[in-house]
Amino acid sequence: MKTFGEIIKSKREEQNLLLREISALTNIDQSIISKLEKGERKASREQVLKLATIYKLPESDLIISWQSDKVAYDLMLENDADKILKAASLKVKYLKTIKK
Repeated sequence: MKTFGEIIKSKREEQNLLLREISALTNIDQSIISKLEKGERKASREQVLKLATIYKLPESDLIISWQSDKVAYDLMLENDADKILKAASLKVKYLKTIKK
């Protein structure tokens, strides 16, 4: 399973685009794009949506990759990561019922 950074880097390379070209198309600094690809910086939702548009990726797919990276990095050192994810999933369902 690829990380968000790996996905956007492979898409850029598949399309034979340079970092500076993506920077010009998205108005995201070239050094930031490089750091996003390397996993050295976390993207904002706005950046994710811009990149999805440029790479012609479904927004939902790239958002899922981006959000799951955030969760995975937060939990990768936890011994009970699976239990935490299960509890979080149940909490999301509960919160959706009370936040209507």
